[in-house]
Amino acid sequence: QVHLVESGGGLVQAGGSLRLSCAASGRTSSSYALGWFRQTPGKDREFVAAISWGGASTQFADSVKGRFTISRDNAKNMVYLQMNSLKSEDTAVYYCAARSRSGYPSGNPYDYDNWGQGTQVTVSS
Repeated sequence: QVHLVESGGGLVQAGGSLRLSCAASGRTSSSYALGWFRQTPGKDREFVAAISWGGASTQFADSVKGRFTISRDNAKNMVYLQMNSLKSEDTAVYYCAARSRSGYPSGNPYDYDNWGQGTQVTVSS
């Protein structure tokens, strides 16, 4: 089990930036991929970005390519989502997720078995 806690959400104007952080604890000795997803009321959880255990492989949703970057620091058990050029449609609750059975990134939320509680990101237009 990997326990995840997100931070860094908040209110930002369109065009601005935010950096989300996610701290992992628990069974962090195993190799696991990490991902970020987001959800708005009444909609399914949407893939945002994912990163492999070693950090060499990343995936992004088309809607955030070129604007968001994902990185991780395994020494600190942290993963980050740098969000630039934010748009009102980026408003959502953002969740960090761990894929404890694989070190490869995936955009499928069902591949992830550990989730954080989420952090709200609101982009005002």
